[in-house]
Amino acid sequence: MSNDVILRLANIESSYGPVQAIRGVSLEVRKGAIVTVLGANGAGKTTILKTISGIIDPQKGTVWFDGEEIQRKNADWIVRRGISHVPEGREVFPLLTVRENLLMGAYTRKDRDGVAPDIERMFVYFPILRERQHQEAGQLSGGQQQMLAIARALMSRPKLLLLDEPSLGLSPKLVKEIFEIIKRVNQEEGTTMLLVEQNANIALSTADYGYVLEVGRVVMQDTRERLLEKEDIKEFYLGMSADNVRGEKRWKKKKQWR
Repeated sequence: MSNDVILRLANIESSYGPVQAIRGVSLEVRKGAIVTVLGANGAGKTTILKTISGIIDPQKGTVWFDGEEIQRKNADWIVRRGISHVPEGREVFPLLTVRENLLMGAYTRKDRDGVAPDIERMFVYFPILRERQHQEAGQLSGGQQQMLAIARALMSRPKLLLLDEPSLGLSPKLVKEIFEIIKRVNQEEGTTMLLVEQNANIALSTADYGYVLEVGRVVMQDTRERLLEKEDIKEFYLGMSADNVRGEKRWKKKKQWR
């Protein structure tokens, strides 16, 4: 495995009881990159993240993280190893305050003196959380809870951040704001990210590389730029019909002739 690959899945198969959710999935994430997994609802995207973070044990295959096999390790061990998971639906602690939620994100850390400065750093990325820090998390709006879930995950100082549908249920304005923060954290902190997302437009505008999942299998993978040029991606994930795709290609050719 290349030295710059921090995460690698090889032929992973995971199931929920008798139902096989992912089939022979292989993917790589390079250090410092944002990689996205695209696919329809039920394609197996969330299962990939749960397998990486130790919530689900795979039946077959290997998960390497930072040079070490981690499949079938418990979730607590994996967090301590350097992986944080922001689950679909946020799952903040509703009866704890914003600040208490952030402290929970740092529960695995031994450098207690570094926790308070990191909370302040989260408030720089998410200013609304400073204003709401003494408020119960259950009283926050959906967008504020998503910000808190991301900030809480970052409090463990992860090497790899797993993000499951961060745009789910949010207004376009909030989605844009959250993804701008995700990109900023990646650039300023160097945090590697694996992003599961149905909103292909925002995912591909953020990621460096992408995988497309259909019925539990990887059917396509490429750089962001190349995926954006593929007709199947445009038609099925970016909301463009085949006629629009062909029309855009004709327009581009015509523009080149000028």
